[in-house]
Amino acid sequence: MDNFTEEQKYLRAKKKVKSIKGFYVHLIVYLLVNGFLLLSKALTSGGWEVFWEWQAYNTPLFWGIGLAFHGFSVFGMDIILGKNWEDNKIKELMNKDNRDTWE
Repeated sequence: MDNFTEEQKYLRAKKKVKSIKGFYVHLIVYLLVNGFLLLSKALTSGGWEVFWEWQAYNTPLFWGIGLAFHGFSVFGMDIILGKNWEDNKIKELMNKDNRDTWE
């Protein structure tokens, strides 16, 4: 019975590693493709003025939103606030409240 739970843990960890790897591949492809698109647009339009046009950022912007959602699905909200942020903030405020009461 103990081996079964270890096997489940292994399969769950393997699935998590595969999803993390998928996110990093997505990030690398995002950077390469959008870098290429911006560079080729700058070279074909005759100069670097293309970076001041908002249309140059449509693909990176919308793809970036999708990439952010992919990151949230892989890492969860922990990527922004941290894993124990809520507990740490509660303890910090309680400690501050105790100090203010006794001072």
